[in-house]
Amino acid sequence: MYKNLAASLRSALACTLAAASLISPAISQTAQTAASPDKVTEPLKIGFVYVAPLTAAGWVRQHEEGRKAVQAALGDRVQTTYVENVPEGADAERVIRDLAQQGNRLIFTPSFGYMEPTLKVARDFPGVKFESITGYKTAPNVAAANARYYEGRYLAGVAAGRMTRTHVAGYVAGFPIPEVLQGINAFTLGMRSVDPQAVVKVVWLNAWFDPPRERDAAMSLFNQNVDVIAFHTGSTAVMAAAQERGRMAVAYHSDMRQVAPDAQIVAVTHEWGGYYTQRARAVLDGTWKPGVVWGGVKEGMIRVGHFGARVPKAVQDEVLARQKDIAAGRLQPFHAVAAIRDNEGKVQVPAGQSLDDGQILNMNWLVEGVQGKIGG
Repeated sequence: MYKNLAASLRSALACTLAAASLISPAISQTAQTAASPDKVTEPLKIGFVYVAPLTAAGWVRQHEEGRKAVQAALGDRVQTTYVENVPEGADAERVIRDLAQQGNRLIFTPSFGYMEPTLKVARDFPGVKFESITGYKTAPNVAAANARYYEGRYLAGVAAGRMTRTHVAGYVAGFPIPEVLQGINAFTLGMRSVDPQAVVKVVWLNAWFDPPRERDAAMSLFNQNVDVIAFHTGSTAVMAAAQERGRMAVAYHSDMRQVAPDAQIVAVTHEWGGYYTQRARAVLDGTWKPGVVWGGVKEGMIRVGHFGARVPKAVQDEVLARQKDIAAGRLQPFHAVAAIRDNEGKVQVPAGQSLDDGQILNMNWLVEGVQGKIGG
């Protein structure tokens, strides 16, 4: 998620991912033929690097839950550690290098801005395996993985569309990169699938973790008739603002009912434990191999749930049914029953067609119903 990325690099990232061999976690083990012969017989030391402070909910929290899942699943076969609040850039390279020097043989680096430092350190430690989470470049000892967050965003949009009374939603966004645009568009499409009048107002922060500005953006949106809000930033500030103002909110990354018990209608959660455990097992048994994974609801990497008390059971059932449809391949957020247009009126997906992975990864438009422009 945390992508300190210039806008000019968006297309390069997306095109590289589109050209890569995208394998799902469910089949990645099959793809790990001709893998490293280095079977680990002593406890495997695993390091995690976190880009923000470890808090009770959010992006970092979900990766910490993934680390704990590895420890619980593999017991004394592994020793895990983490370093939190590590800025992207030179500090990241130093921390990643330190972890390698300390004997960690598998290192997870979940932030886009960690990609280049990870690759640099990996060249100096060919015996260490690295996992670049949200990165897209690989090397003989570097794998990349990301999740189809947009699938959860579509489902959250369905919930928001059923719950809104003003037909106006807000969206606090970090940077205008494809991943964020996918989420805004999928949320809007999900909302308008049940509330065709719905509009989504977007505020861009050009920051991932800035709680005071996240709160201010939410408050500004609430002053514009917004009664339900979503966000793509790293703290719980938007949820807290919704709780304070008596509005509704979609939690992101984690269940945030502790922060917003009355405001939360649903949470889009990222589930990294299964993937992290699988990759650790692959190192332990000598079958680890680099690749690119892009998994979603089907693979268990994205989940929608943790409904708030105000959400009627009929709405909960509808959202969960659609989640099953996505898992089964019956529903694709970017499939056009009728033509999908951008918010300038141009047809982006003709009726009866769907966007392929390359087009989704290279998304650079906002869908009809979104009020605002990319980046501002």
